[in-house]
Amino acid sequence: MNTGTGPRKRLHATSPQTGDLPVQAADGVEPTMGSVSLESSPAVPAGDAVTMPRGRRFWNKMRASRRVWGFVAILLVFLCFALVPALFSTAEPLRADLPGRLLRPGTTSAGVTHWLGTDQLGRDVWSRIVYGSRASLTIAFAAVFCAGIIGSTLGVAAGTLRGWVGAVIMRIADMVLSVPFFLLAILTVVVLGPSLVNVVLCLALVRWPRYTRVAYGQTLEAQGREFVRSAVAVGSPPLWVIRKHIIPEVIPAIIVVATLELGLMVLYEASLSFIGLGVQPPAPSWGSMLSDGQQYIGTAWWLATFPGLALFLLVLSVNMLGDFVRDQLDPSERALRS
Repeated sequence: MNTGTGPRKRLHATSPQTGDLPVQAADGVEPTMGSVSLESSPAVPAGDAVTMPRGRRFWNKMRASRRVWGFVAILLVFLCFALVPALFSTAEPLRADLPGRLLRPGTTSAGVTHWLGTDQLGRDVWSRIVYGSRASLTIAFAAVFCAGIIGSTLGVAAGTLRGWVGAVIMRIADMVLSVPFFLLAILTVVVLGPSLVNVVLCLALVRWPRYTRVAYGQTLEAQGREFVRSAVAVGSPPLWVIRKHIIPEVIPAIIVVATLELGLMVLYEASLSFIGLGVQPPAPSWGSMLSDGQQYIGTAWWLATFPGLALFLLVLSVNMLGDFVRDQLDPSERALRS
């Protein structure tokens, strides 16, 4: 209590709406301990009380997870294989050497060490795995991009227009989802013909409904929020509302779906190549290598083992990263954690 004419103490009053506000104690008035604190007391840490930007929160969680960085490293290795395969290969993936066929891993032939052995035509298995990653990742990323663009556009349109337009779009999506994947994929590839481009189109045409349903639900949810209603009430153009308010709410959910779909696209491409409807020989593909290796599984185990191991590691890393992205960006997952 200050009863004289000495200097007044600088105090801080805490309010749940305004935070710490500097106040000045009047002479003869003793501050209440429950509402004010001396300036020398430690400041209230902001911490989780302040909403952190989504991107920064995602990066902080990723830096703190060592397991995630392990899978990121695996994915980066395969990306390097796909971007610059000549830097990592030890031989030409298409060069046949019949005298050196079915060599065991680590065997040296014609001055070249075949670390993972050779196949039935004498081609280096390691080099074909490295070059095969280009086909798998190219098709996977292209299919995810095309399916995401088509499905997201149709989902936002169905959620915005509603009425008979939205009903028709969603019923078509349900019809596509009701058909088994391999049946629809085989029919599409048979009609279009087996090639890399046609495989991308096939996967995009088969998988777009998943993006449509997610985008449709996120659009309906965004339209019920106050800031969207306010924008519509003041006469904002519909396209402006979609671009400024609805699309930013849809994108995180679409990213989650895309990361989870990427691993499926790798498996689907390998499956189509396995039955001869994907990347055509002699171009290296993990699916076709597995198909060729099954005939020699008893005598040359490495022909199917190493391409299968590469496929397993790539799909595992992509799926684990997809789960991490879902945990951080999916609104329902964040609500469960909170």
